[in-house]
Amino acid sequence: MRTSEIVDLTRKYVMNTYNRLPVALVKGKGSYVWDAEGKKYLDFFCGLAVNNLGHSYPRILFTISKQARKLLHVSNLFYIDHQAKLAELLIKNSFGDKVFFCNSGAEANEAAVKLARKYAKKKFGPDRYEVITMKNSFHGRTLAMIAATGQTKYQKGFEPLMPGFKYAEFGDLGSLKETISEKTCAVLIEPVQGEGGVRLASADYFKAVRDLCREKGILLIFDEVQTGMGRTGRLFAYENYGVEPDLMTLAKALASGLPIGALIARDFVADTFEPGDHAATFGGNPFVTAVGVTTLQTILKEHLSEEAKKQGKYLLEGLTKMVKECPQIREIRGIGLLLAIDLDQPARPVVVKCIEKGLLINAVQEKTLRILPPLTVKKKEIDECLKILKGVLV
Repeated sequence: MRTSEIVDLTRKYVMNTYNRLPVALVKGKGSYVWDAEGKKYLDFFCGLAVNNLGHSYPRILFTISKQARKLLHVSNLFYIDHQAKLAELLIKNSFGDKVFFCNSGAEANEAAVKLARKYAKKKFGPDRYEVITMKNSFHGRTLAMIAATGQTKYQKGFEPLMPGFKYAEFGDLGSLKETISEKTCAVLIEPVQGEGGVRLASADYFKAVRDLCREKGILLIFDEVQTGMGRTGRLFAYENYGVEPDLMTLAKALASGLPIGALIARDFVADTFEPGDHAATFGGNPFVTAVGVTTLQTILKEHLSEEAKKQGKYLLEGLTKMVKECPQIREIRGIGLLLAIDLDQPARPVVVKCIEKGLLINAVQEKTLRILPPLTVKKKEIDECLKILKGVLV
């Protein structure tokens, strides 16, 4: 089908929940994708930080083909080989002891909040249930997670919001201290606020948050749905700060485009869950976890976290050089291959112009461009991105 036909069918039969860009993508390889008319684009969008290995990575394709011929799905009422293997890989390469598998980042965050509440109620009593999140955060679009998300634009029209969530200023320890009460059971925080505009806080802040939570008997949960799996230059973003949470959520890049989420927890928290407390029909099925195993093994064996750090530095330096020539740029920031450009004008028209010139990037907030190349990106592809961006912004 041509793009116009795909657009017409989508508008006729698919709910209007996305402000879609005028492109219908049908093929991808490496850092590039092609639309229905055969036009080629450099993909520095990566399906919103999902395609960390780029498109059509050979080892992923082999695993998909092999596992699809073998077994797609069985119930979690049975033991699943690849689920056990992926759990082992995650635990051996993180702080945690146990994993719960689900289908998305929002589901992983829901599981984290459920586990935190049950743990706190069991240990401290029925009134210990509140979760503190950060203003400008994003944790998903379920009813509980829009309440957890510290942005009113996602909550509007869905009131009354689920109770039990309070918000502190990101990066401000004093604000967090003021927000904590005798009802607080957990702090849920992104190591980098991705959808919030790629906002970072200092290592000292995260260390202080860790100490404060430990002092108050409060669980610390890191939402690494976007930052996990090598994007920030370490396998998990918390490693950049020298702190470890009690729970961590993952999704997006964990299975190279297949739907998966994971909650990782230390034993003292994880043991709170008993059979029947939580579940996910498709969570951790043989197909998705087989691809998850290959994804994680590839990131580790190919040292792609280190590549993200190196190529991210190269991209950041290139963007920084553009500032003098592009007066509409207000700030460049980021970590690894999670970068942002703040503008003094709306960002979406810039995204559209980049698309016209063959570059896919993303707009977050009103005036921020987010750049998310695959971890496999090459310097020549970064140079291509910089050339297109400069041509649009100058």
